[in-house]
Amino acid sequence: MMKWKNPLAAIGLVMLSLFASTTAFADSKAEIDANVSQALKQFYAQNPKHKELADKAAGMLVFPHITKGGVGVAGEFGEGVLQVNGMTVDYYNIGSASVGLTLGIASRSEIVMFMTQESLDKFKNSKGWKIGVDAGVAIMSLGAGGQYDTKTLQKPILGFVFGEKGLIGDLSLEGSKITKIQK
Repeated sequence: MMKWKNPLAAIGLVMLSLFASTTAFADSKAEIDANVSQALKQFYAQNPKHKELADKAAGMLVFPHITKGGVGVAGEFGEGVLQVNGMTVDYYNIGSASVGLTLGIASRSEIVMFMTQESLDKFKNSKGWKIGVDAGVAIMSLGAGGQYDTKTLQKPILGFVFGEKGLIGDLSLEGSKITKIQK
């Protein structure tokens, strides 16, 4: 096992530096907006209930492309928007770094819906909002009948992960930090 520590550490550092350098190649507003529009089309096409929930939400974060990868040491990065009443009001990035049992690389889309004005206001007034620390997000998954659990739908913040591509041993929202960016 000792022989693997140095190569794994080196690979982990390379992966982390790749994610850190991603900010240097950040998308423009127009690119983010186009990607958000495409992600929402895909999201609404998956289930007609998604559009109904979005219409009821006080606001929602849309991250069309989040990439996560690593070997032991992992990083995650993506850019998106906060929409209120279907209009983009601010731009955000999402990122995290971890050490543990992560292996592989994958991408996904993510939507976080603030179902109450209070939860949206708390998010907007934060300086770097961390999922699982600043607020719990109820991760939505369809039940056997293709319906969402009505108890979960009553939560103030709902999270949807979709469009997963790639292979990774860890795919969660917990610990992801969301920060407002200037575009």
